[in-house]
Amino acid sequence: MPSSPTPKKRETLSVSQLNRQAKRLLEGNFPSVWVEGEISNLSRPSSGHWYFSLKDNSAQVRCAMFRSSNARLRFQAEAGQQVMARAKLSLYEARGDYQLIVEHMEPAGDGALARAFEELKNKLQAEGLFDSDIKQAIPDHPKSIAVVTSATGAVIRDILTVLARRFPSIKVSIFPTAVQGQNAAPEIARAINTANALHKSGKREFDVILAGRGGGSMEDLWAFNEEIVARAIYQSDLPVISAVGHEVDFTIADFVADLRAPTPSAAAELISPDGQEMMASFMGFEQLLTRQMLLTLETNKQQLSFLQSRLRHPGSRLQEHSQRLDELEMRLMNGWKNQSQKQQLGLQVLASRLQQQTPDHKIKQLKLSSAGLYQRLEKQVQRLLEQQQLRLKNAMQLLDAVSPLATLDRGYAIVSDDEGQVITDAEELSSGQTINTRFAKGSIKSRVN
Repeated sequence: MPSSPTPKKRETLSVSQLNRQAKRLLEGNFPSVWVEGEISNLSRPSSGHWYFSLKDNSAQVRCAMFRSSNARLRFQAEAGQQVMARAKLSLYEARGDYQLIVEHMEPAGDGALARAFEELKNKLQAEGLFDSDIKQAIPDHPKSIAVVTSATGAVIRDILTVLARRFPSIKVSIFPTAVQGQNAAPEIARAINTANALHKSGKREFDVILAGRGGGSMEDLWAFNEEIVARAIYQSDLPVISAVGHEVDFTIADFVADLRAPTPSAAAELISPDGQEMMASFMGFEQLLTRQMLLTLETNKQQLSFLQSRLRHPGSRLQEHSQRLDELEMRLMNGWKNQSQKQQLGLQVLASRLQQQTPDHKIKQLKLSSAGLYQRLEKQVQRLLEQQQLRLKNAMQLLDAVSPLATLDRGYAIVSDDEGQVITDAEELSSGQTINTRFAKGSIKSRVN
């Protein structure tokens, strides 16, 4: 019988070899892909790795995300959440399971919003809406502010609280709008346009617009990323401050606005002057005014002492100096009154300005302090004049006591010749010479025999 052919040896693969080759094939042809789906069957063992499935309406795929990758996520993944995952295709050889090795993951909605954000940002930047040279200056001391935000919630309360603490005289007009949802962006833009229209027509006057809201997710803040809001801010004649979310949040409105504040409360701090600091400045002006008035009085006192020291003993000059002193006294009083009136006028101006800027009881305190200072100064000047008059009177009495005229009152006489030369020696006289004798009261002429 003919021999039967020798059968070929079959090439067989072990399960491990098969899975290994399949793994290499998958990883070689799909280095990295983006997959969108819903998280299900999420487990987090103690190793820190995550194991879950991504599914849609008709299929699912197993996924693994190792601890080194999931630690970098900025959100908390939960079952049922729609996400976008960047992953590499692989195969778990031990079970032959086809799976994705996820390297990065983000909420599906936020990913789409982030792309839309970047697209609009690049578009508006190319048009020049972010240019620094077109931004308006924010006034240092605004009198009236238009606030575009929700009429309820913590944001408007925080803004009003800060303004009331720092500078309560600032007028605040609230333009209530939705700050979240489908109608929020048109309402915000409409409020900005309305504030500008009122200001332009003269019906209302505003110095600045503050637009903002509290913190939240990117979706919550999205109204301030809408093009309609960006255009309204760019076209605003009034300077606009954007105060959206927290310090780490950035919106399109922040880039277009004339000033970006990290929070709404910080925006209120930026646009309101410090009332306490201004009050301290007013107190400094009061102290400076007091020192100037005292310096003026001291200068007048020194001048009076100098004039007094120049008084001479003869009685004829004494009356002259007395009259001069009266004149100086009147000039001093008039000068002091004029200075006092000027200072009072200055205080009234300061008081008027302070009345417009600060609470009423502070103004009353300043007025009382000014009135007390005025009375003290008036009494001090009066006391000084009385002392100087007493010193002048004593000097006049002393001069009168040593005057030659006072000697005549004690019974003495002064003898002089016709030329007025005083004769002190009888040997100087000649027979027939005429002499004059002056007594305390009256005088006589006589001839020498």
